[in-house]
Amino acid sequence: MALQCFFLRNLLLLLLLMAATSEGVAGILEPADFLALQAVRRQLEDMPGSNFFSAWDFTADPCEFPGVFCAGDRVVALALGDPRAGSPGLRGRLDPALGRLSALAELSLVPGRVAGPVPDALSRCADLRFLALSKNFLSGHIPPRLGSLRLLRTLDLSYNQLSGPLPPAIVAVPALSNLILCHNQLSGTIPRFPNTDSLRRLDLKHNELAGPVPSLPPSLQYLALGSNALTGSVDTVLPHLTRLNYLDLSSNQLSGPVPGCVFGFPLMALQLQRNAFSGRVAPHGDVTIPVVDLSYNRMWGSVPPQLAAVGRLYLNNNRFTGVVPSRLVQGLSNGMQLLYLQHNFLTGIEFGPAAAVIPVGAALCVQFNCMVPPFDTPCPVKAGTQKMRPAYQCPDWRS
Repeated sequence: MALQCFFLRNLLLLLLLMAATSEGVAGILEPADFLALQAVRRQLEDMPGSNFFSAWDFTADPCEFPGVFCAGDRVVALALGDPRAGSPGLRGRLDPALGRLSALAELSLVPGRVAGPVPDALSRCADLRFLALSKNFLSGHIPPRLGSLRLLRTLDLSYNQLSGPLPPAIVAVPALSNLILCHNQLSGTIPRFPNTDSLRRLDLKHNELAGPVPSLPPSLQYLALGSNALTGSVDTVLPHLTRLNYLDLSSNQLSGPVPGCVFGFPLMALQLQRNAFSGRVAPHGDVTIPVVDLSYNRMWGSVPPQLAAVGRLYLNNNRFTGVVPSRLVQGLSNGMQLLYLQHNFLTGIEFGPAAAVIPVGAALCVQFNCMVPPFDTPCPVKAGTQKMRPAYQCPDWRS
């Protein structure tokens, strides 16, 4: 019976090749790839308003199909769906036959309504370097066997419905440069990453990850772990990540101090809001980060004047005390766009030569502190309507 199936399969492949030749096809695709593309097509269809598959006519050369890229007789890249902005995308499922495209180096899927699991069979595509299946409805676990793709550089499964743990085998891929798994339902702890020089971007925000932030490769330039349930301190993790240009640890349960060295990193944004960070804010020098958000934490002590060059500074809802330095208020006349200090325990503001006038378009809020606000400027709705704290709330609040 097995021998009969073998001959039938080979006969089918021969007939396919003869049909392709009779239609005047310019090139002949590897039969295994031809059949794999047919299987992929059977499981997917255009959403209303999309016509991506209208040109997938298997009496013609599949290497001429939209989204199919060949080298010789092999499919080396597959971009499923119309990439133009506003395209409705595809629906259906990803067929395991994708794993038979053994020369495949790139696989991408436009945003749409493709559901079901990420095919475990993709682990057989040993040359795969780029895998991007974001903004669909993929579910189930991330296949641990994807960790066998030793050449994989980008894995983007963001904005899906994936659950379960982040497999340690994935983070151990030696060539991995971009790991983007944000906006899923991943749970468990973040595995320990090897100390490599390849990983540049790690985006795990908006999941259900818990536990501590592990040691991370110093090669990282973009780190987003916001909106999870992470706990513990980061004072031994962050100092080694000196190449970061974006850091988001917001909306977790992280505690302990914020290392002063972080304020000297070449960051475009420092987002640490809505945690349980505590201690003094102690930059090692003047801070020039465009956005610094430390709001809704437990930071205490005086507000450091080194923050005067920050573009948008959120220090509200902490436990800061003392007098706001005049240099900080003068920053509003020197390029600072926003300064939020509401809901602290501040007792006054130093006025320098240029601190008496707030430029039009700049935002300053100092209400609900231990002082009468000297400026009548609009505050966000969340700041409430009370101008200052009750007197009984205004002793020393450092503890």
